Amino acid sequence: MTRVLLIAPQWIGDAVMAQPLVALLAARGEQVTALALPGIAPVLRAMPGVVEVIEAPFAHGKLDLAARQRLATRLRAQDYERAYILGNNLKSRLVPWLARIPQRIGYRGEAHGLLLTHAMHAPRRAHACGATRPDEALAASSMADRSSRATASSEPAKAGSARASRSDIRLHYAALAAWARPGAAAAMMTSEENAGPMPSCLDSHGGWFGGPPPGRSDAATNPAPTLEPRLHIAANMAAATRQQFGLPGRWIALCPGAEFGPAKQWPVEHYAALARLAQQQGYTVAVLGAPRDAAMGEAIATQAATSVNLCGKTGVEQVIALLASSQGTVSNDSGLMHVAAALGCATVGLYGSTDPRHTPPAAHRSAAIWLQLDCSPCFQRTCPLGHLNCLRGITPEQAWARLLGLMRAP
Repeated sequence: MTRVLLIAPQWIGDAVMAQPLVALLAARGEQVTALALPGIAPVLRAMPGVVEVIEAPFAHGKLDLAARQRLATRLRAQDYERAYILGNNLKSRLVPWLARIPQRIGYRGEAHGLLLTHAMHAPRRAHACGATRPDEALAASSMADRSSRATASSEPAKAGSARASRSDIRLHYAALAAWARPGAAAAMMTSEENAGPMPSCLDSHGGWFGGPPPGRSDAATNPAPTLEPRLHIAANMAAATRQQFGLPGRWIALCPGAEFGPAKQWPVEHYAALARLAQQQGYTVAVLGAPRDAAMGEAIATQAATSVNLCGKTGVEQVIALLASSQGTVSNDSGLMHVAAALGCATVGLYGSTDPRHTPPAAHRSAAIWLQLDCSPCFQRTCPLGHLNCLRGITPEQAWARLLGLMRAP
């Protein structure tokens, strides 16, 4: 069995979106070990297809060359055949290079792919006028119809507008698998104009999606990978964590935080109104998030009596288990949204400054609400127009109705 090392992304949501790549590698017989920052490692431990998780002995954004060298020396003895590097910077390539892993597959990005043996262009942040191929790639994928259904408006984005298309990051991650197959490089779209890989390269060179692996007889125990990210937490662990925090069996999670800035945050008063709607239907409401989200959680709990503010009171492993036990989740475009959706929880993602076509809550019991205003997506930390209408215009009633529909779905 081929042993490979996955250098995980540095953000929770991106790590979740890499699970289809992991499933693809595992299904074709690659034994995946993941190297992840401590705050990301619990996500990888919940990820089917990952056999081992190594916590990086250095902090986010820190070079710490000595620690990287020590880790690389330890990894060198494991005889990894290749490394898949999902980071887009030089630091993320150092450990596999120092460990002398023969094939190092990743993105050009910083320093034009220095230290990589196989490099493709990184997913673009946004695509300018005429860059339609990533949209065509997404349309060709099995998830395309769900992406269009997820938005509040199905009007296509016009090339060159503020809403010019972005390609689905799951496809970019999964396309890295193609580099390990003969002739794959010729099939990949790697020019500056066509930075989005087509799903056909996965079918022909990288693996398979949605069908049994060729020549494999164990499809029942090792199902074919799909473009839906999947995480798994044991039911007894989820129940024990729920009980640890005093939550009943019937509860929903609200996740008001977002890493990038306030332009991604649905107003606190909207979350509080949504909490009251849920309480009227007999649900307990818990607010989940990081310590920096505690003030928002407290405001929601104050405005919606009996809500429980757990922001900053859980570790990443605990919050994953809590989401696995919830009946539903409403969240900004954040890592916790992706975790909830991948766990199979009914999940509504709220989008304003960002684009659900690039980072959708990609599971069958999830949906994105996005008003598709002319100014959206802007990808700014704060609203450049000062009104945040892209999120203020999403009503609590709209979010609750969408969540109810998902919770009632099989």
